[in-house]
Amino acid sequence: MCGIAGWVSFDSDLTQHHSTLDAMTQTMACRGPDGSGTFIRTHAGLGHRRLAIIDLPGGTQPMSIGTPNGDIAIVYSGEAYNFTELRTRLIELGHRFRTDSDTEVVLRGYLQWGDAVVDHLNGMYAFAIWDQREEKLVMIRDRMGIKPFYYYPTRDGVLFGSEPKAILANPLARKIVDTDGIRELFAMTKSPGWSLWKDMHEVLPGTIVTVDRGGLRSRTYWKLNPMAHNDSRDDTVARVRDLMTDIVERQLISDVPRCVLLSGGLDSSAITGLAAARLARDGERLRTFSVDFLHQEQSFRPDEMRDTPDSPFVREVAELVRSAHHDVVLDPEDLTDPEVRRAMITARDIPAGLGDMDASLYLLFKAIRAQSTVALSGESADEVFGGYRWFHDDAAVRSNTFPWLAFNSSVAGPDRFDLFIRDLLRRLSIDDYIGDQYATAVAEVEHLDGESETDRRMRTICHLHLTRFVRMLLDRKDRASMAVGLEVRVPFCDHRLVEYVYNTPWSLKTFDGREKSLLRHATEHVLPQSVAQRVKSPYPSTQDPGYAAGLAQQVKEIVAAPDSPVFALVDRTWVQNAVEHDLSRMTAEVRAGLDRVLDLHHWLDLYSPELQLD
Repeated sequence: MCGIAGWVSFDSDLTQHHSTLDAMTQTMACRGPDGSGTFIRTHAGLGHRRLAIIDLPGGTQPMSIGTPNGDIAIVYSGEAYNFTELRTRLIELGHRFRTDSDTEVVLRGYLQWGDAVVDHLNGMYAFAIWDQREEKLVMIRDRMGIKPFYYYPTRDGVLFGSEPKAILANPLARKIVDTDGIRELFAMTKSPGWSLWKDMHEVLPGTIVTVDRGGLRSRTYWKLNPMAHNDSRDDTVARVRDLMTDIVERQLISDVPRCVLLSGGLDSSAITGLAAARLARDGERLRTFSVDFLHQEQSFRPDEMRDTPDSPFVREVAELVRSAHHDVVLDPEDLTDPEVRRAMITARDIPAGLGDMDASLYLLFKAIRAQSTVALSGESADEVFGGYRWFHDDAAVRSNTFPWLAFNSSVAGPDRFDLFIRDLLRRLSIDDYIGDQYATAVAEVEHLDGESETDRRMRTICHLHLTRFVRMLLDRKDRASMAVGLEVRVPFCDHRLVEYVYNTPWSLKTFDGREKSLLRHATEHVLPQSVAQRVKSPYPSTQDPGYAAGLAQQVKEIVAAPDSPVFALVDRTWVQNAVEHDLSRMTAEVRAGLDRVLDLHHWLDLYSPELQLD
């Protein structure tokens, strides 16, 4: 896992711009604390920061291979979990390897198959290859979008990086945020290719982007396709069990310490049970980590998303698998620390407004990094198996919008725009934008002939989650973890599992009358019964009133500054009323609004963007 950056310019001599390439690469230092390198030729420069996971002495980058017609060089972020099989195959085809790294396997795979190397990869990756033979840059991103990858077209080439900050370090990139950028930030539809920054785009998941003297073009190499599912219930459960066992075993491969993120829910507990069983065969004890809040278990109150606290279930799983478990317990002072908020905004390059959930994730990862370099996560199981509550809410399912927006919550409820100034909301026309995005997303879903109305609708909802919603969460997970140099792997995003479960009928996904029936029955052999029967509970959020008090105090300081730039976006009267409320009666919606105000305030201070909101 690493950070990459680069610059292609067909009208310039980039050997005269080492310092700029170095500056772009340096912004990725948190993603790669173990090493740094650059490759520069007349029209191309590649930069790399390394987090060493596989072949610690041999996997340095950029890595290049000389050919009679020019060098081929790669900068690579991620992991190819089937690299040993591919290495064997390439050796059989006549290749000779200098290292034991998966990077060289990908590079020699490109030498053998061209950009069709992606058809051979199982993993998470974002990589760029400069092919001097044809003077072209090839940028490739994994199928699900686990690893971030951005690019910024220029007059004579392109800038690229793992994160926007790498691109923004080049003077050719302007820090402009316009109405399109702000509109999607507030809307939460994850428009394909969106970046907050004007003229900057994501390399889409499952996509190859090629840049040469003829310009820029892209090709989709993978997408969700409908296929008939003919397996019986028992065979389907067995297939999911076999896939999960193989996936977890592959993703445990590492030359550095690894662990599992354990929340006490079905998803992370399944990964924990499978990982513990695999490591036990080698006499190794699994390490697990969870996040909790001071006194949360004793004072827990059920809400619209969470019925039970996590801690009792975490303990049961840890005791069952006999893991070396660590609780990271946070208090309101930890969660409201402005430096933690600024660190998370810097990591994400956007003011996401998730408050304590972002802060606790960052602090959890920071604590884990002191003991492990790789962690396995249960992220994305809900999108794959249909676990969110709105999958099972008739109103959300039948609504003519994205289900996560139709389901009323503090983050996505109808009052979430009240804090913004009226004139800005009028210019953004967010409701119309969401409607257009929804229509576009639904139109992309392909169906099988003869599907029932229920299966057509639920296939559509699953597709929306796997191509829109999950990408928001994967980006958050990657940025927070890599900000502290921690690699987080997501077994549920293995494309074999995604393809298989996507094509199971809804009646199979819910055959026991519950959410995630297939996952529950496929992994119940490694779970405590209490966890197997637990109702879906999302990532935890603190209920301590001290958090709201801390928010209110910090926002009061912003209100006291008459020239604060945040009030170009936020309604000052709404903010004043929010912080003057009785804190003991502060609603979740108001608390979420204050988190948004603070994020916007710090983001404006950190990035000084040029706002073009006409």
